[in-house]
Amino acid sequence: MTSLASVTLQVDDTTAADRFYSAAFGLGGPHLLLRPSEAPTSGFRGFTLSLTVSQPADVDAFVGAAVEAGATTLKPASKSLWGYGGVVRAPDGTIWKVATSAKKNSGPATRDIDALVLLLGVEDVKASKQFYVGQGLLVGKSFGGKYVEFDAGTGPLKLALYKRAALAKDAGVPADGAGAHRIVLGGTAGSFTDPDGFAWEAASLARTGE
Repeated sequence: MTSLASVTLQVDDTTAADRFYSAAFGLGGPHLLLRPSEAPTSGFRGFTLSLTVSQPADVDAFVGAAVEAGATTLKPASKSLWGYGGVVRAPDGTIWKVATSAKKNSGPATRDIDALVLLLGVEDVKASKQFYVGQGLLVGKSFGGKYVEFDAGTGPLKLALYKRAALAKDAGVPADGAGAHRIVLGGTAGSFTDPDGFAWEAASLARTGE
């Protein structure tokens, strides 16, 4: 079974980005990697990363730490029908959502992360789903042409597909964008590029940055 093993963000300044992710979310390798890039990009890059946590207090703690470390608030943390969450943009331009399905706190805030989810905004969810199934990914959840989540197995990373316009709306930004996605997905299969231009490479190459 093919699975997502790592996410490499292509950033202008790897030192500054590493400092931010350590302070904001306590994240680093081997699952979140950084690579220098000057590839032109503008507007919505077509993806978001989400931290799933246990309670609202954890959302507030992570969002607060991110803003203090230099992130920009796109959606302040608030309650919704599905739970509680907020959205920020990291200094390198990556959009992050921090959310929980819980509506009440069960204890003091922690820095524990339950899951790291990469959501790809695609033009045709059904077509992209079939493409990824052909690459060896197994579908975990599927809601027609709106949303697909792949089986992560025992790995810490989850991959999901969402309509590009809907994902941008959820993030609080316009859907327009051009240039590089500024992200490379590391997987257990070989290298390939999906229908929306998201590039995959062997996880071993992602770790070495080759």
